[in-house]
Amino acid sequence: MSDRICIILLNWNGKADTIECLDSLSQLDYKKLSTIVVDNGSTDGSVEAIRAKHPHTPIFETNENLGFAGGNNVGIRWALSKPFQWIFLLNNDTVVAPDILRAFMAEAERHPDAKIFGAKLLNYQDRGTIDHLGGRWDETRVEFESLGHGLPDERCQDSTVVDYVCGAGMLVHRSVFETIGLLEPKFFLFWEETDFCFRARRKGFLVRTAPQARVWHKVSASFTGGKPHTHYFWWRSRLLWMERNLAPSERQHLMRTVVRPELLKELRHYLLKTGQSFFSRLLGKPVDVQKLKRLKSGLAGIRDYYLGKFGNCPKWVVRK
Repeated sequence: MSDRICIILLNWNGKADTIECLDSLSQLDYKKLSTIVVDNGSTDGSVEAIRAKHPHTPIFETNENLGFAGGNNVGIRWALSKPFQWIFLLNNDTVVAPDILRAFMAEAERHPDAKIFGAKLLNYQDRGTIDHLGGRWDETRVEFESLGHGLPDERCQDSTVVDYVCGAGMLVHRSVFETIGLLEPKFFLFWEETDFCFRARRKGFLVRTAPQARVWHKVSASFTGGKPHTHYFWWRSRLLWMERNLAPSERQHLMRTVVRPELLKELRHYLLKTGQSFFSRLLGKPVDVQKLKRLKSGLAGIRDYYLGKFGNCPKWVVRK
């Protein structure tokens, strides 16, 4: 049973994507697996549509949107109650290569010291181009560098140790969850897998890429509100990540030298754009509403972090 795998798909109003992903999983050449879907409070008839197309796939309904971490945790808890040794978190807006699980297991056999592996995420529209293959922490920018982004598939063929791998295609040994716990639900969206990988690394688990395990990813299907939605969660989750993963002295230094100047720049741009918009309306000129909303959303994410407001974003952020 050491190579038995549970695949977890998280669905939120994405029935077409989820069905396409399940279609690709039905072509896997690996038999020791089970696939489950966690439906994160969809309102688009997802559950009925998925059951009609894949009637033998178990669906766990949360009845509310718990975010990436909270939704996946429902599936992870179930998988840990069964004799699975590996849990594969896979975005629903993906399709996979038929040999992906054999590729993962080959890397696990070659590198038994690693217990977290990241798939090679390729661009769904430009199938030979890498979207993501692990990442490294860049303290000079207080964010993560995505390795391999934009490179051709054939350029990255060797497994490497990284700081984190993307949760859109992340294989985790059960011992990691049993040691450090589940994904942190406060993140809701963004930075949750980086937090998980850093917690694992502090406990001695290595994180590696698995370049032969290929996934084609449609990229950011969860961000229905576009750039304002993304910007809100990027800022809120970034600050939460710093709180949880940096020593107090390092955090204070980076806040003073990098983050606060960025925050003040964000505020200045918002005030400038607000003033420009006011006068543009008076003069009957067009207003860049999306730019203004993006800046406002980022500031709201910062505010909500400091107020301790987590969970989903305010409704106005995603309102069209």
